[in-house]
Amino acid sequence: MRLRNKPWAKDRIAENPQYVVANPESHKGNWSKVFGNDNPIHIEVGTGKGQFLVGMAKQNPNVNYIGIELFESIIVVALDRLIEEKLPNLKLLNVDAATLNDIFGKNDVERVYLNFSDPWPKNRHAKRRLTYKTFLKRYEDLLVDGGEIHFKTDNQGLFEYSLTSFSEYGLLLKYVSLDLHKSDFEGNVMTEYEEKFSNAGQRIYRCEVKYLND
Repeated sequence: MRLRNKPWAKDRIAENPQYVVANPESHKGNWSKVFGNDNPIHIEVGTGKGQFLVGMAKQNPNVNYIGIELFESIIVVALDRLIEEKLPNLKLLNVDAATLNDIFGKNDVERVYLNFSDPWPKNRHAKRRLTYKTFLKRYEDLLVDGGEIHFKTDNQGLFEYSLTSFSEYGLLLKYVSLDLHKSDFEGNVMTEYEEKFSNAGQRIYRCEVKYLND
């Protein structure tokens, strides 16, 4: 993905700490206080421009959402959406997914969304895929017992790889669709990429998996 530099993005993010949480590691184990309630927390790793989480937050006001995005030039678009919508149940974090366990403690999160993640198609880059086993361990360490991952992609190779990775890790496959937009799944909220790919006639793959904690 080509990123257009937005030199003003850092300042805009800093000016809106009520939406983009500064020093998120200070809230580890205590995210309920950030939202002012005990509603379940769902996070999206790689939230992009925010269309999915804004839609989810509007659709589910009794769930708290947190969007994780590394790139300032992208998250600032999600920030503008959030400023416009003024959703109390949505926050953003401008951090690297590799630091998730510095930010969230065990039982902080109920669900992880992975939407249209970079497929990293070369075998030597497998460890960078967000469904690689080391990332699955990171998610397990912040999820409640029985927590879930909901995964969507247009990339068949990544989907097949991820199903194998989930299975080898011992996750329970709850739902799978090889063509989401032709399925009977209800309540789907599309990302920007999903709209683009589906409009071009590409198939969208989706699955839900659950951790089987001892």
